[in-house]
Amino acid sequence: DSKLDLALAVNAARADAGLGPLAHETIYSYVGNGAPVLIQKSLGPDVDEEQVNQSLQFFLDYYREHMLDNTCLYPGVAEALEKWTGDKKLAVLTNKPERFSKMILDGLGVGSRFARVYGGNTFATKKPDPEGLNRLTDEFGALPSRTLMVGDSAVDVLTARNAGVPSCGVTYGLQPETFEQHPPDLLVDRMEDLVEILCNGRQR
Repeated sequence: DSKLDLALAVNAARADAGLGPLAHETIYSYVGNGAPVLIQKSLGPDVDEEQVNQSLQFFLDYYREHMLDNTCLYPGVAEALEKWTGDKKLAVLTNKPERFSKMILDGLGVGSRFARVYGGNTFATKKPDPEGLNRLTDEFGALPSRTLMVGDSAVDVLTARNAGVPSCGVTYGLQPETFEQHPPDLLVDRMEDLVEILCNGRQR
């Protein structure tokens, strides 16, 4: 759950640009397509490219220093990772910068749980382009049908569809309301529910 630290970093960048703060809920609605898009939307259409680039750098510098101030694992995630058994491999595919993502996972004590961590700057494209997910299935030698993309927004569902991979949405997170337009194949309220389904064969 990184939304508060993202919102605070965005408003810090706006203050540096001489702009007033945005409501956190407004900023949350801009999250999901990477930092450049987040800053562009947060600054608004009247800001020139030079200011966008300057504010993006300020945002990245600020977020690097403050990205673990309030960020935490969602309830049940640590327990779910502890329960994970078998030969299933876990990976993170995010539109956050890769280095930041690894720092956050390590800071939360779960970095070692993931065989790969790929970010928004790892490849030439970002989610929902399937490049990152295709790379993961290739590296793990996993069939798309035996892979599951888990996320909290339509961006994740569309990434899965573009890669021919099933998707699971979570009802918590930044943008679960976007599932109304792009419903996942499976929807869970807790990460522990997903572990029970995949590891123990429980159906719902």
